[in-house]
Amino acid sequence: MLKLTHSRAVVLMVAVTLMWSIAGVVTRHLEHARSFEVTFWRSFFTLLALLVILPALQGRAVFTSMRHSGRALWISGVCWSVMFTAFMVAIMLMPVANVLVTMAVGPLLTALFARIFIGHHIAPRTWVAIGVAGLGIAWMYGSQMAGLPVVGTLVALCVPVAAAINWTVVQHSQRHGHAVDLVPAVLVGAVISVVATLPVALPFEASLHDLALLALLGVVQLAIPCVLAVRCGRVLKAPEMALLGLLEVIFGILLAWVGAGEEPSAAVLTGGVLVIGALVFNELLGWKEQK
Repeated sequence: MLKLTHSRAVVLMVAVTLMWSIAGVVTRHLEHARSFEVTFWRSFFTLLALLVILPALQGRAVFTSMRHSGRALWISGVCWSVMFTAFMVAIMLMPVANVLVTMAVGPLLTALFARIFIGHHIAPRTWVAIGVAGLGIAWMYGSQMAGLPVVGTLVALCVPVAAAINWTVVQHSQRHGHAVDLVPAVLVGAVISVVATLPVALPFEASLHDLALLALLGVVQLAIPCVLAVRCGRVLKAPEMALLGLLEVIFGILLAWVGAGEEPSAAVLTGGVLVIGALVFNELLGWKEQK
């Protein structure tokens, strides 16, 4: 396997965010599949892809090792399942831009959760960034709350909250000498998502056209980039990963705008600038401190 240098990891992570960002524009071209059925089929195809990818990369022993993994793997898997499910449901309920900007607060929520639950110190710059990001979210939703479903907003918020819990659990385990392999955790999340959404996805209404698009999402938008992102994380520092991950917001909004005619409102753009600017400011200062 080709050695992953720092520069290659950066390029690969940019490609990962581009693959992640296609979810919004692809779902806008579905014909009949809706809500939980969309989530079910995407998770199902993700599961099939990972059942091929995991043994190819780590050997068949990966499944045996999962049975002997600690509870952190299974908690992480539950978090992944929440992220898979909530993201697709939110995409079906709200404009893509609103969902993506809401997700962008994930790294700041992670810092806050790590402080509350495992005692990580939060630098003053991060408190400032959390405050500014909160103002950005309030600005984005405040002017259009009457036109957006409250349920959709709450569902979208489940994604960064689950991500924050996930990374906090992983950090806590690593501090106690129990490394969590995130790729098998993604597989666990896909299994839980499939089982949980099947009852509410029936009766199936997806056309063959829909199934082809959802298979594209399961393999290209989720399974492959998640595996690649875990590999990039072994080379890139956390601030670099967080900054590069923000490209998903930019790519996703642009693709939904160009590919589906979903133009973001001025409030979303203004709020998005505040949220992303706060995170960039915080991560750049953190990177500078580390160096």
